[in-house]
Amino acid sequence: MTKTFGPIAALLLSVAFLLTGNGLQGTLLAIRGDIEAFSTVTIGLLGSAYYLGFAFGCVLGLHLIRRVGHIRTFTAMAAIASAVPLAHGLWLQPLPWWIMRAVTGFCFAVLYIVIESWLNERSTNETRGSILSLYLVINLTVMTLGQMMMTLEDPAGFALFALTSMLVSVAAVPVALTAAAAPAPVESVKVRLLRLYRISPVAFVGCLGVGLANGAFWTLGPVFAQRSGMDVTGLALFMSANILGGALGQWPFGKLSDRIDRRWVLIGVCAAAAACGLAIWLSSALYGSHSRGLLLALAGLWGACAFPIYAISIAHANDHAAPDEFVEVSSGMLLVFAAGSVLGPLAASAAMDGLGPSSLYGFTALIHILLAGFVAWRMRRRAAPPAEEQIAFTDALLAAQTVSETFDAEIQRDQISQTSTS
Repeated sequence: MTKTFGPIAALLLSVAFLLTGNGLQGTLLAIRGDIEAFSTVTIGLLGSAYYLGFAFGCVLGLHLIRRVGHIRTFTAMAAIASAVPLAHGLWLQPLPWWIMRAVTGFCFAVLYIVIESWLNERSTNETRGSILSLYLVINLTVMTLGQMMMTLEDPAGFALFALTSMLVSVAAVPVALTAAAAPAPVESVKVRLLRLYRISPVAFVGCLGVGLANGAFWTLGPVFAQRSGMDVTGLALFMSANILGGALGQWPFGKLSDRIDRRWVLIGVCAAAAACGLAIWLSSALYGSHSRGLLLALAGLWGACAFPIYAISIAHANDHAAPDEFVEVSSGMLLVFAAGSVLGPLAASAAMDGLGPSSLYGFTALIHILLAGFVAWRMRRRAAPPAEEQIAFTDALLAAQTVSETFDAEIQRDQISQTSTS
């Protein structure tokens, strides 16, 4: 245990602080924007700006890492990301918030690349699953903790902005002081979107749909909860229910997709997520309010069905990709997801302005219904690959966590090739 996790203990500690702060910040900004009477579209643009910055970070962050290395890049991005929440608390205007949210998205994209490429390089074939599984557990646990921190102070004050800044600042300390060697520099990878669609139309549209639906949820879910009459504690429980549901849904649906055509699983989870979304939307439209217990249960079920769609889509894409295309597929699909996440919050916010806060889930239901229909149409045009050619879902889930892991796999193949040649 010590031999496996000792070299990455400092990094995992940094991850815990970093993602706790990010989880708190995302919910806090949506709630504070609502308190400041920002329109729903204005709040939706916060999410669009974050994912726009995230997309740029996925591309440009690689150049930063190659220029100054992992540790310096991490500390620089953490410093900027910790300053931004303070600026949010001091400058309560939409335009500055949009710009600052894009900066945060850029910083966190680069931080994710550093973190997960580091984890990948410090793991072996025997330990990679354990290390990345622990990373996922930490990720989901601290994201939930970040939601619950909303209950510590009044979101109308400055204290939660300061707490967010403190968490992100402290995240830089373990990495800056670690004695472990930094990973090798990452390499850039060419992304051809048309080629990605040709490899797997289902995966391409699936990742776009996940971006549209989940990007809208992460940005506007807190607004929906607040406008549905929840107090801060209820809001934190609501967001946590979605996250925990998503965590519990990954493995059973993923394992099922290893046994049958993944597209049937995609149709099933999309239909179930649409049913949950419609139940939330219609209960509000018909009765004007929600039972807290029922809403939390539906939120958990929605998360359990909606969150696994991305990893199953990536697994399906890799079923049809050649081994030397795994890098391009994983990185390209992440950018497709980011593009959907730019558009989703904007479209959903317009729906909420016109049809009420619960139409957020009407919007996600529409996306899931359309995605299920597209998958069903594609099943009539393309047969499933033979079982022996499919990549295991567990491998695809780990590979889907970040583009950086696939970059490192490409680097390792290049180094092996160079060694054998010499």
